[in-house]
Amino acid sequence: MTTSATPRLPVTAIIAPGWDQPRWQRALMAAAPGLEVRLWPDLGDVSEIEAVLLWKQPAGALAGMSRLGLAQSLGAGVEHLLNDPAIGDHVVLGRAVDPAMTGEMVRFVVHAVLAVSVDAAGYRAQQAAGLWEERSVPGGALRVGMLGLGELGAAAAQALAGLGFTVTGWSRSARQVAGVTCLSGAEGLDRLIAGTDCLVNLLPLTDETRGLIDAALLARLPQGAHLVNVARGGHVVEADLLAALDDGRLASATLDVTAVEPLPQGHPFWSHPKIVLTPHVAAASTPETMAPILAESLRRHAAGRPPLDPVERTRGY
Repeated sequence: MTTSATPRLPVTAIIAPGWDQPRWQRALMAAAPGLEVRLWPDLGDVSEIEAVLLWKQPAGALAGMSRLGLAQSLGAGVEHLLNDPAIGDHVVLGRAVDPAMTGEMVRFVVHAVLAVSVDAAGYRAQQAAGLWEERSVPGGALRVGMLGLGELGAAAAQALAGLGFTVTGWSRSARQVAGVTCLSGAEGLDRLIAGTDCLVNLLPLTDETRGLIDAALLARLPQGAHLVNVARGGHVVEADLLAALDDGRLASATLDVTAVEPLPQGHPFWSHPKIVLTPHVAAASTPETMAPILAESLRRHAAGRPPLDPVERTRGY
């Protein structure tokens, strides 16, 4: 009886500036013994590299990788893959969907929406002013609109629906999510916006969604609505958001992402009284939970199969 040999795993490089790359290397080698993992910027002969694990790689970091066959994001976002000219059309693209990361995102979104529902910001302001006074809060009557019903958006929408909120979700193509009213298309987006008190954005960033949250969309929200953006800063036209906050159309914005990160010093978001700002921490990639997922995608690639969560270039996610 003959047995087929296990395919050799591809020579892999991790390029994630600012991250603890050695920790990722250790976790990945533990999940895939025998895997050769090189760390940026000491990549050796780059013509030997066959797979890359990326997060916001510097321009030109992939130059000379003539054998590159797989480019895998270290997170759910993939714009850094799609926008790198060194990643040719022949290169297979993958993104990382980690149940642990999904749980983090759900908790962050739930916390942000609950804070709106109890008017936590209003009570903090009263505390600072020494006021003991009951406020009118929306509570469970708060209508939540979820932009994006992918892995993260659907999970967050279901969690909010389970807490008693009326949740409507929107996606480009029709979806079904238990407990959530699901809409799609241009008409569906209009319906969602018109009936949303708290708009949560978890859309992928594509050419179609870049700048989607602009003055026109914000003007269609009910007076005094709230925004929670945990997707990408590029979805929001920042000048339009500031104008909507300043004129009272929007009551508050919780922003975990901004157009430029880190947010430049002196940017008006830092000191705006209606903005809650966090430094892109809603759902962090963790090496120990992500490594087995990445290792499986590398094994699948070695066997000529798609990664666990392949990216469709035409859709942008």
